[in-house]
Amino acid sequence: MKHIPRKRFGQHFLADPAVIDAIVRAIDPRPGQTMVEIGPGLAALTEPLLERLGRLTVIELDRDLAARLRARPQLSVIEADVLKVDFGAIRPAPPATRIRVCGNLPYNISSPILFHLLPFAAGIEDQHFMLQKEVVDRMVAAPCSADYGRLSVMLQWRYVLEHLFDVPPAAFEPPPRVHSAVVRMVPRAEFEPLRVAALSELVQVAFSQRRKLLRHALGRWLEARAFAGAFDLQRRAEEVPVDEYVALALALGFRTPPAAPESGASAAPG
Repeated sequence: MKHIPRKRFGQHFLADPAVIDAIVRAIDPRPGQTMVEIGPGLAALTEPLLERLGRLTVIELDRDLAARLRARPQLSVIEADVLKVDFGAIRPAPPATRIRVCGNLPYNISSPILFHLLPFAAGIEDQHFMLQKEVVDRMVAAPCSADYGRLSVMLQWRYVLEHLFDVPPAAFEPPPRVHSAVVRMVPRAEFEPLRVAALSELVQVAFSQRRKLLRHALGRWLEARAFAGAFDLQRRAEEVPVDEYVALALALGFRTPPAAPESGASAAPG
């Protein structure tokens, strides 16, 4: 029976063989690796991944699609909302120490998914995602650009990001109304361990009035916390590079012990 795409799940199924092949080549899956695919849908990406990996874990919310996927014994199916999945509980097969994550993410909740994955970054080798191109542009944006914002700061703090290639709407069935892009996310080996929720609040306040100088919103926020350190508030939020936001978070005492699990919130960026 043909599956009818469901709007409430944001379903747009990848159907272009050339694009599928390009994504698989970018991921470069190897036998024995533990990989998790988010939103496998009609298994367009799942099949070539499974062929190369031998086994694959998939996360699918749609119960009809999950039932189809369970017919494949090589697939481990997690039927759940990805925003409620504990990625730390997915153990890599020895000798690997980290899992790999990929997927064509539902565009209506892509940013919340990215934030949900942040606390699990230490246990992830890399992430390859198909996203709305506008979101990828924001992820990789540099300071002093219109796309640079909370999402840019939060992700660049924890990952090395690479915009791999764009994908047109015609590659999907049904075609979305937006262009898409594939991004590679590699967790940084060296980074300042911060409480995700605390850093997120700081950056959210900074960008809450992005057209005004930081002294208006962030200045009042720092005053309420009796911050006595030095930070130039005579700039707009988009002028401040990631490392300066991180330095401010450290000065505010937002560091977590390096050996402790990262903890944070899965709230979507503004």
